[in-house]
Amino acid sequence: MSELSIFIQILSSLPNVIIVYTVTAVISLPLGIIGALAYTGNSVIIKKSISFYTWIFRGTPLILQLFFIYYGLPTLTNNAVVLDRMPAALITFIINYTAYLIEIIRSELESIDKGQDEAAKVLGYSYFKKIWYILLPQAIRRVLPSLGNEAITLVKDTALIYIISLTEILKTTKEIASRYSIITPYFYAGLIYLGLSFLIDRIFKNMEKRNKVRV
Repeated sequence: MSELSIFIQILSSLPNVIIVYTVTAVISLPLGIIGALAYTGNSVIIKKSISFYTWIFRGTPLILQLFFIYYGLPTLTNNAVVLDRMPAALITFIINYTAYLIEIIRSELESIDKGQDEAAKVLGYSYFKKIWYILLPQAIRRVLPSLGNEAITLVKDTALIYIISLTEILKTTKEIASRYSIITPYFYAGLIYLGLSFLIDRIFKNMEKRNKVRV
């Protein structure tokens, strides 16, 4: 098997990685914003519920959560809840990353000068107008470096979907390396991960530069 064929075969496992990455990023970010805003509200019950949720999913390994959603739920529900591999992976990743994003965005919202909240009241801004025009833009601008780190971590975490038998880069790499007793597939896999991480890093760096210019 030629080196080019090996590289192309590893690349062919990208679709599942792209699906998990894109769906997780697109859904978990707005959920993280909503959760962070809810946490900074006045409801003690909501605040404690969100704290418990983030504690559970930030305090346990993602791989354990994948096992529980895919293998554990059918057992606990007597097969009343059985998920296919891809939905199980998507649900787990979204729940996990939403928990991290809630904490990241919450900390930035709470760090914004309280005087701006008072200024919004003086200007007659409603709660939603204050959030949309004053607090959220500042919070998102501040969390861009942290969001960039999470985005790169998500690329690497997609390798975990192999434990529920979904094809991805690392699973394909291991199969090829085992079949032909070679190590070059791991080198190609590393290049792919580095390439994806570099691309995401550049995107976020450019976003940070544009926001600094605006400030």
